Amino acid sequence: MAVKYAKVAVSEVTFWVDRPYSYAVPESMADAVRPGVRVTVPFSRSNRKAEGVVLDVADEGDYDAPKAIISVLDEEPVLTDEQLRLAFWMRERFFCTVFEAVKAMLPAGLWFRGDGSRKVSDKLCEWARLEISGEEAAAFAAQKAARAKAQAAVLRLLSAVGEASVSDIRAMTGASRASIAALEEQGYIGFFRKETFRRPAYRCGSALETLPELTQEQKIAFDGLRELVQRREAGGALLYGVTGSGKTAVYIHLITNVLAGGRTALLLVPEIALTPQMLETFSSYFGDNIAVLHSSLSAAERYDEWKRVRAGKAKLVIGTRSAVFAPAENIGLIIIDEEQETTYKSENSPRYHAKDVAKFRCAASGALLVLGSATPEVSTRYLAETGRYAMFSLPTRYNRMALPEVRIVDMKRELRAGNGGSISAFLRDELQKNIDSGEQSILFLNRRGTAKLITCVDCGYTFKCPNCSVNLTYHAGNGRLMCHACGYSSRPASSCPDCSGELKYTGDGTEKIESQLSELFPDVPVLRVDTDTVSAAGGHDALFSRFRSEHIPIMIGTQMVTKGLNFENVTLVGVLLADQSLYAGDYRAAENCFSLITQVIGRSGRQKRAGRAVIQTFTPENQVIRFAAQQDYDAFYRREIELRRLQHCPPFVQLITLTVVGTDEYQVLKSCGRIKQLLEHGVRDLPGTDVLGPAPYPTVKIAGRYRYKLTLRSASDGAARELVAKTLIYCNKEREFRGVSVYADRNPLE
Repeated sequence: MAVKYAKVAVSEVTFWVDRPYSYAVPESMADAVRPGVRVTVPFSRSNRKAEGVVLDVADEGDYDAPKAIISVLDEEPVLTDEQLRLAFWMRERFFCTVFEAVKAMLPAGLWFRGDGSRKVSDKLCEWARLEISGEEAAAFAAQKAARAKAQAAVLRLLSAVGEASVSDIRAMTGASRASIAALEEQGYIGFFRKETFRRPAYRCGSALETLPELTQEQKIAFDGLRELVQRREAGGALLYGVTGSGKTAVYIHLITNVLAGGRTALLLVPEIALTPQMLETFSSYFGDNIAVLHSSLSAAERYDEWKRVRAGKAKLVIGTRSAVFAPAENIGLIIIDEEQETTYKSENSPRYHAKDVAKFRCAASGALLVLGSATPEVSTRYLAETGRYAMFSLPTRYNRMALPEVRIVDMKRELRAGNGGSISAFLRDELQKNIDSGEQSILFLNRRGTAKLITCVDCGYTFKCPNCSVNLTYHAGNGRLMCHACGYSSRPASSCPDCSGELKYTGDGTEKIESQLSELFPDVPVLRVDTDTVSAAGGHDALFSRFRSEHIPIMIGTQMVTKGLNFENVTLVGVLLADQSLYAGDYRAAENCFSLITQVIGRSGRQKRAGRAVIQTFTPENQVIRFAAQQDYDAFYRREIELRRLQHCPPFVQLITLTVVGTDEYQVLKSCGRIKQLLEHGVRDLPGTDVLGPAPYPTVKIAGRYRYKLTLRSASDGAARELVAKTLIYCNKEREFRGVSVYADRNPLE
């Protein structure tokens, strides 16, 4: 038999030496080695064992005497041909290795420990089935009813269902293990082992609900989207609807149509906090046809949900960013809800954006990509405006309720009036009105903790993290100063360490606001939702369920409370420090600020009662704040797109950053200077391309490592990526870059 050769993507390689490596396939493994199967191979001169994935099998190899594959790890391929193509595409687009892309696609439970055992094993449970006909079982049950009631109950149950797990049989009949075993000895039943899927718990009624009725606006949008789906051609569409316009109802009808056509669908949400609410809604229409994929699941649950999708047992996948890799076949629709959210972008290699991966999968399957939002990303709206995407609008709320009435409060006037707190007199009065009427309120502040800054009033000393270039934040809950970048914490001093002067605590966080609310409204329950309370409570859903079921009057929270939530009794929203994110220093600052304010305002007055909102700001004249108060996305977009055009920012160009990281700041800057020389030499042949920087990150030092970046701005995406890839390879091979690491990111969010 002729020797076969496998092209393998190896786990041990880095980007600059990443390529398919050729290995001989032993004759004993000829049938087992197939594309998409993981293998163990000898790698490097030391022949250390490394994991890899087979990309192709051919009759010829690349070397005269190739090394041989050691072992095959999978009985069946864990990756389809489409996923293998996607891995190569991700390598070229996101500057990662093929194996890193593969690792992002597969659940953690599918990987192996150091001793070679799988991290998660299949769950096999003992089942029993009838070895006789149902009529015979019913007859024998009648005979045994007097002297062996438990055995009779088991036979009656199995005569109705045919087979069931032994644990379910015992629970439903009360029979002992010995009674069930006796039936097996008598030849009435037989035992076998069957795989059982570990499922995440979510609410699902026994009977499915009828589809929600669509308004005229929703029906127009649905009809247009359905027509695009039925073409079975790759395409994109923007569903732009104000908060509370009923985009979810359109999603439900669209998914129903896709599933009825024998195809599958993916629905992505930006936050884990939104997943339980989405599951409760969608499970009432699609039942067990749903699979859930997000990082809060246990490794076993995520592994089993992945297997259900792969086996075709779930046709609708709901999850966060990584759910875009779900092994669904014959995809007809991918929906990305709240598409403007930054959480769809991965911060670690591979630094992919779920939107980009979704486009690839839609192109491969002839599927429709639907991007839904009340505040679409500026680049998305531009693509819709210029015809790259179809666009459908929902300009009014589904229940015809008016958008919240918004009041802007100038906090400079509050200071002049002697109010130095974070809650204005007007907002305090509005909160009191809601408390008196039994209605609920949400306050949004995108900063946790008690005090952002502790300074000495005499010498100006501030408490900084020893590992990062950030100030420590005081948390009254645990009485510690904490670094929100690296996690360092320490006890606060009672006086200034430099001059023993008096310390002043400034800059409020959610913890401080919670305390202020308790002082303003004694005996009024307040619920705080941030990363500190979520971990303690056991999840977002537990806190949001308490807010709804216990009718807690006030909820204060960070970004977790700004989007996708629907509380019928919330009629007031307060935005504290609305201009906090306006001056972040990147080109998306205004867009992020507008989106956050608009989204959180949209939580108010979503049902039968009219909503109000209060925006507190030190810059009330700022146009972004005013557009957000008016909830006028179109006016904001027109202003922002012209600024982007003038500044040569996306969507008119692509940005690629090269980040240099190291413990020696001088070496980092020296390396940046050399990289700039390489890039400037390379862009001579790329018209409309320039190099910006080097520039420090907003937080230049994290965990003892300094971070600087150079930005390549180009209208030629493919050529720019090729130049950056060559530069990365050079930087990671040459001795002059020792002591630093260099990585690239396309269209970064920081």
